[in-house]
Amino acid sequence: MTVCELYAFLNEKIPASLSCEWDHDGLMCCPDAEKQVKKVLVALDITAAVVESAIAGGYDVILSHHPLIFSPLGALTQDDPVARKIMRLVRADVAAMSFHTRLDAVTGGVNDKLAAILGLDGVRPFGNAGEEIGRIGDLPCEMTAEAFAAHVKHCLGADQVLLSDAGLPVCRVAVLGGSGSDDVIAAKRAGADTYLSGELKHNWLTEAPERGINLIAAGHFHTEDPVCEVLRELVHKADPTLRVDLINSNPVKAI
Repeated sequence: MTVCELYAFLNEKIPASLSCEWDHDGLMCCPDAEKQVKKVLVALDITAAVVESAIAGGYDVILSHHPLIFSPLGALTQDDPVARKIMRLVRADVAAMSFHTRLDAVTGGVNDKLAAILGLDGVRPFGNAGEEIGRIGDLPCEMTAEAFAAHVKHCLGADQVLLSDAGLPVCRVAVLGGSGSDDVIAAKRAGADTYLSGELKHNWLTEAPERGINLIAAGHFHTEDPVCEVLRELVHKADPTLRVDLINSNPVKAI
């Protein structure tokens, strides 16, 4: 399987039509579209450390959720960290592919995986008009907000979680991995008593009791990293003979 064939397969399974209008992802770096792929490295983020690991390990492709290139580059120079990574990949003949909000929205993607890990039933999409990338579902058994927050921390292996307890029992939970402040109202409107995201703005957390919804922020990385396993499974569906490895790309520690 070539680089372009692998991208075509993933592009079909995770179509760009699901992406938010502002998003930018896809085939981010492709020194040789016809190169045969034997090894794929999957990471949430394409950090400099991930790039070096891919090169040292002889990987042909890096597959990520967060885009390698998000904002347009004005120049390819050593002054810019993104440009440095691109030039390093080109020299080493390593391709990079990223699937961002379309992977949030696609069936079985970021938010379905997150809902499944937490054990939600009857999962369905929710979100703002035209961008229903989140998921909402029901807990099998009612929990207190503190107990559910502890459950989230355990299931995701998070260093910490932030809880703003509105005093409501947790029954119906909305989830949106990553940055979810823009969907707090949509979660409440969809009927959620509790909303979980990776990161939430301070004002939403402080106003949660007044708005009548429990809010939990469990970390951008921890709410999205489980999708790397989904990406590995998709690559194996494309070609079961490929070696696909996961790498932890998180340089952030809670002290």
